[in-house]
Amino acid sequence: MNLHFLYVLSCLLIGIAVIVILTAKFRIHAFFALLIACFIVGLSVQLSFEEVMTAIKEGFGHIMKSLGLIIVLGTTLGVILEHTGGTRVMAAYILRKVGEKKAALSMSITGFVVGMPIFCDSGYIVLSGLNNSLAKRTGISMAVMAVSLATGLYSVHCLIPPHPGAASAAGIIGVDFGKLILWGILIAIPSAIIGYIWAAYAGKKFPASVDAREPETAEKDENNRLPSVASAFLPVLIPILLIAIKSFITVEHLDDSLWLKIIMAVGDPSIALAIGIALALNSMRPMKKSSLGALLQEGAEKAGGILVIIGAGGAFGAVLAAVKIGEHFSDALPIAAMGLFFPFLLTFVLKTAQGSSTVAIITAASIIFPLLPTLGLDNENGRMLCVLAMGAGSMMISHANDAYFWVIAKFSGLDMKAMLKTYSVATLLMGLTALASTYILSLILL
Repeated sequence: MNLHFLYVLSCLLIGIAVIVILTAKFRIHAFFALLIACFIVGLSVQLSFEEVMTAIKEGFGHIMKSLGLIIVLGTTLGVILEHTGGTRVMAAYILRKVGEKKAALSMSITGFVVGMPIFCDSGYIVLSGLNNSLAKRTGISMAVMAVSLATGLYSVHCLIPPHPGAASAAGIIGVDFGKLILWGILIAIPSAIIGYIWAAYAGKKFPASVDAREPETAEKDENNRLPSVASAFLPVLIPILLIAIKSFITVEHLDDSLWLKIIMAVGDPSIALAIGIALALNSMRPMKKSSLGALLQEGAEKAGGILVIIGAGGAFGAVLAAVKIGEHFSDALPIAAMGLFFPFLLTFVLKTAQGSSTVAIITAASIIFPLLPTLGLDNENGRMLCVLAMGAGSMMISHANDAYFWVIAKFSGLDMKAMLKTYSVATLLMGLTALASTYILSLILL
């Protein structure tokens, strides 16, 4: 099969266009859009139907093998923290330490911490009641408060597991989860800071208070006792600590030490997240069988929708690998000189076009994986930096085709003009900041 590069490129672009059009215009679920793209690209470049099906099954199975447990457990942890009130306890604690005069900064920090295990849209809905109350009480512009919280949540959502975009990219490309979490947090910090700075600058031009919708998930049942500060933070911090410790212990260190073997066991991302779930459940007082069952069921069901998307992304990547897309690109284009900028640019275009950071980074990872040797990123640190660069690209630009954009607008009461001038511009600055931070990191690690 000797096909001209332009023909192969055209088939790939058509496949990407199908994903964008189906998800953004027709609101087709990303799983089906990616699956359709698999057949369009595979059959167009003269793979047989059997070859396409084999690649789809192998790609889907590989992602489920590497990420299935992590996504289910990570999603469940987030659901439990929402329903037990752990997120509100963390927010209240940070607010006390920072002070109401710096309420916007406290919400940005809260978003950053709460956003580690909780998806940005869920985190925003849960915390929006507190955010809206603070805006009215302090007289700070709602645009400042809303965008500060939103960007804090968004910074970690795009860069670290167990969030589905970063997790699936790590699975497709082959990156150690622990190191990605640690470096991802480091890259997310300046992005969150620039998001807060822009919110404070641009948001003050808008009214101090607007009518905002009360969050549907705000729990006001006084019979449910909120967890202590320690009980709220530990389910987030302990898994990160365990995964991080395990990531920096090499096989040579193991010997016959029982303690090291235990650390390696509990530092496995799946086990660490399970420990986080146990800690979160321990804070439920009183714990009812019906409540426990409902929470676990919600976590599993929510994870199911994510798993089918990342599985389809893995399938798309396997089809591209069967097509040998990497060889075509490396033979025809001088992309080697682009390095980290190429995965960033590709993800940025996909995100801006179709709106979903998760779909953008999964699709980009599938395309980038076979190109890693050409880009000079085919080593442990290079692959990790590549995922961070794609995470930076998946931040920008969030606008009217992004569901999170409308969650913020809906629960803060901000109009389109305010959202575009504050939040959308903030995501642009955050993505560029994350790229710059990743590039600086590459000068040290590569």
